[in-house]
Formats: sequence, structure tokens, C-alpha cells
Amino acid sequence: MKRRFEGQTDPGLIRTVNQDHFYTDPDERFFVVADGMGGHAGGQEASQIATDAIRAYLEKHWNSDVDSDAILKGAIAWANDLIIQDQQKHPERADMGTTAVVVLFRQGKTWCAHVGDSRLYRLREQKLAQITEDHTWVARALKAGDMTAEEARSHPWRHVLSQCLGRKELQKIEIQKFDVQAGDRLLLCSDGLTEEVPDELIADKLDSGNDCALIAQALIEAAKANGGSDNITVVIVCQE
Repeated sequence: MKRRFEGQTDPGLIRTVNQDHFYTDPDERFFVVADGMGGHAGGQEASQIATDAIRAYLEKHWNSDVDSDAILKGAIAWANDLIIQDQQKHPERADMGTTAVVVLFRQGKTWCAHVGDSRLYRLREQKLAQITEDHTWVARALKAGDMTAEEARSHPWRHVLSQCLGRKELQKIEIQKFDVQAGDRLLLCSDGLTEEVPDELIADKLDSGNDCALIAQALIEAAKANGGSDNITVVIVCQE
């Protein structure tokens, strides 16, 4: 199956530096979004290191006999190691970190890996599903039933990550295989989108026409119209 895709990023309306990075493979094999930790020195560098490392690792091991889930796990772990090495070389960036979400199409299967709160969504027949689960304190509390979805949306700790890249104590790299069918649309995004745009509006924008570039622009403009308080990055993948 063929894919159409588009990636776009915008600093938003408040921040002067864009700490997000993304990569779209021209051969349609994999897609990456990374969101450097806002407010920390080196967030821009961390997300760039992660994106470059994941890309290089996947390309190097693409034709190997290693299973796709193991390759994804290796790519994320290597990115984490490289960020830590950079921290050691540049003490002024010791607190930098980044999220990452990756989609991989390989050997007829579709895989996702993520760390942090950058998300993957799938739109199918006008129904939006969030494939990833945020690695945040609030997401854990919500799952445990300790707060409601309404409380989670405005909780002051909603941005507190339970894990990110750039930490020696990285506990779990989430790897999952998921189903993609003809007509599906995938969205990889940083929380600069999801903080400002509700799922209902995300679904509407994803379903608006067939031009991936226009869809990406519409999502970014919606985030900016609702405040644009953070960097906004979206990657759209349309399965034909």
C-alpha cells in the first residue's frame, strides 16, 4: 500500500525557540516526532539528537534479520545514550530531555514506539483513536481512577513527565504493533497540538480533504487559534 505524508512544525505564539523536531522518511518507511523539554537548556539539541539517532539506527538496521520491535527498542535506547553523552560533554545542558514517538512500516507490519507525551492517533472512518498512552503523572492517575478526564485536562501537573529520553533511569520503552488499513490517517504530534486542540476537532481536521499539507496546516492553525502556547509539530500519514 502507498502512503501520502506531510510534516510541519511551528514555534507557536509564545515561545521564541522551537524545541520540536520531526523526520519523514522519503521512502515511507518510518516517521518521527520529538519534543524537547520546554524550559530546560538544551531541549532543542535533545530533540535533534533523538531524531537524528533514531533515523540513523533504523536505516542502519533496516535490512537486518532483527525483528522490528527490537530495532525500534534499540533506536530509542541509542538515542537516549547519545543524549546522555551530550549532557556529559556540555554540563550546561545536563537537564535537557525529549519525548519521542515513532511509527515504523516494515515487513508488512506497522509498529509504534514512544517515550513521553508526544502522541500517535489513528483516524478510521471518522473515528479517532489514541494509540499511545502518555508517560505523565496525570495519565497514571487517570488510569488508576484517581481523577476524572475533566480534572486531568486542567491539572497543574499535566505536563509532568514520568519518563523521557535523556535519563539514565529510562524504565520502559513502549513498543506496540497496531493495525493500519487503507483509508486510515495517522497523526504523530507534540503536546503543543493536544494541549490546545480537543480530540473532536483533531478528528474533524484529519478528515478534512485529501491534501496532507493542508491538513497539517489546519491543525497547526487550530492550535494557534486556541492559544499556541507551545511549539506545535504534526506529521500526517495517509494510507491509501
